[in-house]
Amino acid sequence: MHDPRLLLRPGTLRGALLERSRHALACGAMQSIETVEETVPDQGVDFIVRRVSSLARKHEDAQRRSAGAPANPFLPHEPDLFVAEVSDTHFALLNKFNVIEGHLLVVTRGFVHQETLLDAGDFAALAACMAEYDSLGFYNGGAAAGASQPHKHLQLVPLPIAKTGPPLPMEALLAPLHGRTGIARIPGLEFSHAFAWLEPARFQGEADAAPRLHALYLELLAAVGLESVRVHGEVRQSAPYNLLLTRRWMLLAPRSKEHFGPISINALGYAGSLFVRDEEQMDLVRRAGPMAVLRGVSVGDT
Repeated sequence: MHDPRLLLRPGTLRGALLERSRHALACGAMQSIETVEETVPDQGVDFIVRRVSSLARKHEDAQRRSAGAPANPFLPHEPDLFVAEVSDTHFALLNKFNVIEGHLLVVTRGFVHQETLLDAGDFAALAACMAEYDSLGFYNGGAAAGASQPHKHLQLVPLPIAKTGPPLPMEALLAPLHGRTGIARIPGLEFSHAFAWLEPARFQGEADAAPRLHALYLELLAAVGLESVRVHGEVRQSAPYNLLLTRRWMLLAPRSKEHFGPISINALGYAGSLFVRDEEQMDLVRRAGPMAVLRGVSVGDT
């Protein structure tokens, strides 16, 4: 792949995001969403569980699309959801079914399959956005990891997402790892995963930021036993996984399946944030415990 050329002007993304969000809500391109939020403590983590009526609408919308011709919402994208040009390979859109305020999609311009391995261009685009404000970047590697679209898209939400405590609930488990270097495991996570701290200056405009983030991502894939495979001439993942990235750390967890019972789990679950459709699903999370939910959709330790 060629070296990506960044198009995002520093200092402009937050303003563009706020302006476009107001516009998209006003014209109806982005759904206004009401949620009921509950904290469910489990094994040292105050999980945020949101009951979100929009998940039902999103599920119904997906069923309507699957009943007809295949649809790609990114080709072409809705103009009212467009936020910014990020690079010559990626642009940023609002999430049409917005649950967390400021939720961005960082989308490839042409169709690239969601199961294709991330490359330096993906990390360059994501890092350019994350340099604008403190945020969580994440990737759902395949349908079994919670990806709702096969067109490659990374995602970004502002931090903090928790009203109290650390910016992300799962960071409550990171204290024993402070000062550690190299690939590590997070104490208390009883499923396959790989974690690493980032250098503090990684998002401060370093020219080699994207290649170094990409290299670390490949190390995390190897640490959990995921490999690259050739499919239709593309380099794809050997199994589904979720990737989470902040300005401070990177976490990767392979997946065994998408659902815990009827509940779909994506990368945000590994940050300590779960989403349910109704009170019945909320009660299931309470009874099982959020950590058991994550273990149920993850790959067991070997």
